Amino acid sequence: MTEGNFVDYIKIYASSGKGGQGSAHLHREKYITKGGPDGGDGGRGGHIILRGDKNMWTLFHLKFKRHFRAEHGGAGSKSRSSGHDAEDVYIDVPLGTIIRDADTDEILHEITENGKEVILLPGGKGGLGNWNFKSSTNQTPRYAQPGIDGQDGWFRIELKLLADVGLVGFPNAGKSTLLSVLTSAKPKIADYAFTTLKPNLGIVEHRSHATFVIADIPGIIEGAAEGKGLGHRFLRHIERNSALLFLIPADSDDIQKEYDILLNELKKHNPELLDKERLLAISKTDMLDDELQAEIKAELPKGVKSIFISSVAEIGLQELKDNLWEMLN
Repeated sequence: MTEGNFVDYIKIYASSGKGGQGSAHLHREKYITKGGPDGGDGGRGGHIILRGDKNMWTLFHLKFKRHFRAEHGGAGSKSRSSGHDAEDVYIDVPLGTIIRDADTDEILHEITENGKEVILLPGGKGGLGNWNFKSSTNQTPRYAQPGIDGQDGWFRIELKLLADVGLVGFPNAGKSTLLSVLTSAKPKIADYAFTTLKPNLGIVEHRSHATFVIADIPGIIEGAAEGKGLGHRFLRHIERNSALLFLIPADSDDIQKEYDILLNELKKHNPELLDKERLLAISKTDMLDDELQAEIKAELPKGVKSIFISSVAEIGLQELKDNLWEMLN
């Protein structure tokens, strides 16, 4: 998947179908001049249904089709024949999708299970035919119910990635390089800040063919929770991760300060993020000798397990995978 194909936010318009008109038909045939009411009921209008699909990772398929309209139900007819129910319209979305009302910003649904279906907009109920209104005092009702109107509205669909591990770090910390080495993902890598403009996912193979999913989130900067840099648009992807891997390069001016800033941005975005398991990886350690590594180790943040790695020289990567697997299980 190319970076431009990753779409995690879309606005759509949806309209469910109107119910069919009930029939006011009166039975007439040879030798039966007053056969009474036999009008059938109208059919149901089509629903707009959201369906989870585990094989999808993005909302890209909705980028060029943003209007969804279901058909109306069929009208009832004679001989108590009901109108046909209209076909439902399905909108497939990746797991981790949230649907909001575009006007109120209220969360309406969350899709986290494969094959799960939720009715976004129900179709209108069909009207009753006149035979439903026959009584001892009204044996020839000449009226039937109209179908109930469908519903419509604008909705915001947002994706929160369902990954096991979220990579957290400043721009140009080496997150994309690490992802490319640990997995078969091919993120964009370059020597400048904000190379990654969209989250990238990769599957890490552990021992005995066990796997877990890791997500490279675009770099966080101080003030990200208030919308600076790429802002809180991508911070939401971290919310569903089971564990967080903080990545800080060995050539950082102040590792403790960088770690505190990252932690503070997560706290401001959502305090519950601090309850997740955390691991600190010091990257680019291939340029350190034993003495420098010992100096850095003495100044590392307290209260979080740390590990020294190098993506380029592939130092400490198996130990990193072992630690992450232990955290997840």
